[in-house]
Amino acid sequence: MERDLQVLVARLAAQRVLPRRDPLVKKALTDELFFNALSERLSACGLELVEHPYADHVALRIRRELEQPVFGGEDAWLSNNLDLKRDQIALLVVLWALLILPKRQRQIERQTAAELRNQAEMFATEKPLPTAAQLGISVAEATLVADFGAQLGGKTRISIALGVLSRVGFIERRDTRIFEGPLLDLVLDYNRMAQRVLDGTLADLFGPRSSAPAEAEIPSPNLAEPDSAAEPDADVQLP
Repeated sequence: MERDLQVLVARLAAQRVLPRRDPLVKKALTDELFFNALSERLSACGLELVEHPYADHVALRIRRELEQPVFGGEDAWLSNNLDLKRDQIALLVVLWALLILPKRQRQIERQTAAELRNQAEMFATEKPLPTAAQLGISVAEATLVADFGAQLGGKTRISIALGVLSRVGFIERRDTRIFEGPLLDLVLDYNRMAQRVLDGTLADLFGPRSSAPAEAEIPSPNLAEPDSAAEPDADVQLP
């Protein structure tokens, strides 16, 4: 187990994000003894594992109790450790809302439908949740510019910001369309952000919503909690 712990921690530190299907990641998520040992190893370095049942990847983040000494040691709070600008963080929140919220809605709806079917089947088998690639949710770059260009600085600045977010791993750009990257579903806490985005932060841009799908009893850790698209000083903090 010691060797596996060393390899997993080193890979997470070097690659920053790993897929849930990775053998060592699956071991960490299913083997309680291994997970506890991993958590202790990371905690000793001020880190913790970030994972979510609906996300396709896992990553590392700084433990919450250490955010103040790590990011608040200077005259002003460090908004992120990726050198993202204010407009780039704002665009990150918009893309999270456009790509993750509908994906999560479909995942929850499909899981609920599967649970209802299983109740009616004597020998029902649990089916895996659909991944981002299987759902195929994307946003056209031209649509993004048309809808948010005025708020985010126009086509040129949005194009530059998309390049930065793509290099970091938040999004993927293919054939003038934007898809979810490995880090996008981990950077914001869905439970805390979804309703705030729909009813507050981006309410005027997305129009009225009744409610966001609930995720009861799923304590998703978050890497960042931007408070608004207009004030994108929020933390985007990856080790």
